Amino acid sequence: MTSRYPNLFSPLKLRNITLKNRICSTGHDTCLATHTIPGEALAAYHRSRAEGGAGLIVIEVAGVHESSRYTADMILATDDRCIPGYRQIADACHDSGCVVIGQLFHPGREILAAPGGTAPVAYSSSATPNERFHVMPRELPKKILQEIVTGFGEGAARLTGAGLDGVEIVASHGYLPDQFLNPRVNFRQDEYGGSLEGRLRFLRECISAIREAVGDKLIGMRISGDSFDPDGLRREEMIEICAALDGDGELDYFSVTAGSSATLSGSIHIAAPMGGFDNAYVAPLGKVMREALSKPVMVTGRITLPSIAEEVLSRGEADICGMTRAMICDPELANKAREDRADEIRECIGCNQACIGHMHLGYPISCIQYPESGRELKYRRRLAAPKPRTVWVVGGGPGGLKAAAVSSERGHAVTLFEKSDQLGGQALLAQRLPGRADFGGLVTNLEKELRRAGVAVQTKTEVTSAQIRAEAPDAVILATGARPRTVEIPGLDEAHVLRAWDVITGKERAGKSVVVADWRCDWIGLGVAEQLARDGCRVRLCVNGMMPGHTIQQYVRDPWLGRMHELGVEVIPLVRLHGVDSDTVYFQHTTSGGPLLCEDVDTLVLSMGHESVCELEAELEDYPGVVKLIGDCLCPRTAEEAVLEGLEVGSTI
Repeated sequence: MTSRYPNLFSPLKLRNITLKNRICSTGHDTCLATHTIPGEALAAYHRSRAEGGAGLIVIEVAGVHESSRYTADMILATDDRCIPGYRQIADACHDSGCVVIGQLFHPGREILAAPGGTAPVAYSSSATPNERFHVMPRELPKKILQEIVTGFGEGAARLTGAGLDGVEIVASHGYLPDQFLNPRVNFRQDEYGGSLEGRLRFLRECISAIREAVGDKLIGMRISGDSFDPDGLRREEMIEICAALDGDGELDYFSVTAGSSATLSGSIHIAAPMGGFDNAYVAPLGKVMREALSKPVMVTGRITLPSIAEEVLSRGEADICGMTRAMICDPELANKAREDRADEIRECIGCNQACIGHMHLGYPISCIQYPESGRELKYRRRLAAPKPRTVWVVGGGPGGLKAAAVSSERGHAVTLFEKSDQLGGQALLAQRLPGRADFGGLVTNLEKELRRAGVAVQTKTEVTSAQIRAEAPDAVILATGARPRTVEIPGLDEAHVLRAWDVITGKERAGKSVVVADWRCDWIGLGVAEQLARDGCRVRLCVNGMMPGHTIQQYVRDPWLGRMHELGVEVIPLVRLHGVDSDTVYFQHTTSGGPLLCEDVDTLVLSMGHESVCELEAELEDYPGVVKLIGDCLCPRTAEEAVLEGLEVGSTI
């Protein structure tokens, strides 16, 4: 059953434990803990990946000292209250033969907020500020330094005492151990600074404290093979550091990632998005480390499919592949590959919206393609419908596709109607923009689910209320989407004005000097501006927010802003569209109220949001059957809400 993936499904021994395969869910924040304590929701989340066939699961960071709180509700391993929750997770994973370890963590200066919302006191190796969060830390006093070292050991004892198979030290992404290792951050004059030996001292003391606490349990270390940060650790420095620690003989594996939390450019690599980042782009760093070290090496970073992981392993770039977002998107990935069902795998598209995007907003983890993730206690298992019904789904965008598939899986007779000749809705527009081709995977994956569920599909069919009344399905799910919002401003008849949708599809062509009026501050304004700039236009992107992409996840937005700069797009923030004439677009500053003019304009492109297409709702007001609205038809938002509502409605009809 595993002949296509001989390396991926071969066992691997780590110290005295054997992994059944080389697939790992690496440590990642889920926001599923409750008041700093892991519990049932987190156990259910990891159980799903363990049952799905993962060989190794690494649980998210746990703070080892009160000063390690970098978000209000992160897990803390500072007292015994965490033990029952970890035991629940250990049992959940071990039931499926999955090895499970937990991360131990101190962010140092990379800290967001203290409980209560006040700015915390941050500590680092030295009083060296970071760029991303604009934190000015204190140099870590030796007394607290020793408390943290002790905390690593005591935290490790709690995690392994709860039944975990080991722990992983987070020394990646510019966090506290990295801050001690980095000569451009660590300016200490005592025994913890200066030479490499001095800068290694803190981490070595932490490793020794952990080894004393856990005995023969596993100890791994996560590092950034390259920080991609001007002042961060470079790959040649990391090789030297890891070789020294490898020589000490205390560590059992090295987990190689990339990037740094300290800068915007470095932080993008924490969860690299679609567009500009190839699959497995971190793997060459793993190969360099693997050639320099004696212990197994894990590598992670956009390894989205088993076939990609197999290539990484066969090229000698790693011994284990971190496939974290891949398993957020499809917890059954490993089983599907092992059982020769790879064509059923739901591939991660790197949108970052509901995984790391939720974490940055303080919400539990999920996935726009698979909203069951993070909601396992409610949606892990499909419940058969108590009475099969006839269900019509009107609209073949992401929400309609999900609603139809789930309804059919539960036993209903489902027909989906789409008025165009292609399923996908606005996702078909998104995939046409530069760097957004992967977004089309959302449609591909949902359509596969639809077909496997046995849904009848009728394209080129516009459903009317009369047809619904005549054929009388038991339930109607309206997923008719949205259209570009109509705006009324002075001068529209005088100017060359296009809608963003028409530019994306190539239906209309813009002139050489273009203003993009972007009310929504999402992917559309940025994408259209980039497309026009690459076509050779002069582009001014005028946004009704603090920055372009204000409403989208920062690791998606930030590299996009970099591309805007490289392409020479002029960005004008905090303006609302006021009027237009034959060669000028008029804006009003959103806070001062003052005027702002863009002159010498050939074309105004409107990206002003959407309005619902929901005429059928009123026409079916007295319909005797069930009528439900989902997605943009209910209220214009994003694909995430549409797919989630498709799941919710499909699960309850």
